[in-house]
Amino acid sequence: MQPQTPTPDTDPTDLTPDLVARLRSGDAEADRLLQRLYRDALLRFCWGYLGRMDDAEDAVQDVCCKVLTAPTIPDRFRPWLYRIARNHCLNLIRDRAARKDGVPLPDPSMLHETLTGQLTRLVRDEMQTRLAELVRTLSPEQGEVLRLRYVEGLSRAEIAEVLELEEKLVKSRLFEGLTQLREYAAQLKDT
Repeated sequence: MQPQTPTPDTDPTDLTPDLVARLRSGDAEADRLLQRLYRDALLRFCWGYLGRMDDAEDAVQDVCCKVLTAPTIPDRFRPWLYRIARNHCLNLIRDRAARKDGVPLPDPSMLHETLTGQLTRLVRDEMQTRLAELVRTLSPEQGEVLRLRYVEGLSRAEIAEVLELEEKLVKSRLFEGLTQLREYAAQLKDT
């Protein structure tokens, strides 16, 4: 697994706080730029927690409203944004459990790519099912850290900010989670 390409927050000249300020003053171009930079990633991130696309879309809207009404925008925007999104999704999950509306928690394999053909779809589905089975064997903490690192492409420092943990604990959970996945994958290969 390779992390995704660098993001605006890994660039020391990140202009996102300026874009948010421009958006607050009504600049439509700033809105388009922010949408292009963060919307798809936030939607995927929220979907991973909530398991339903309509819930994820609503969550992204709520997160955007929270960002726009925040009194200040930190320089390290991306981890702050993901922390807001994570906390919002966890609150929605808690509310859902309290309502007992019967909507199941999301499956970690719900991140679909564009599928091109019947055989490709079958192979990809089988791989996703196996990976989901492996990820479910991890603790929720390890699964969350792995998802933030390898699906969302956050650095260890950013993950530490999002989860409000020490970076060495993030590093440890990544190592333990990957080690466990490798062991399980080797066992599956032998069977």
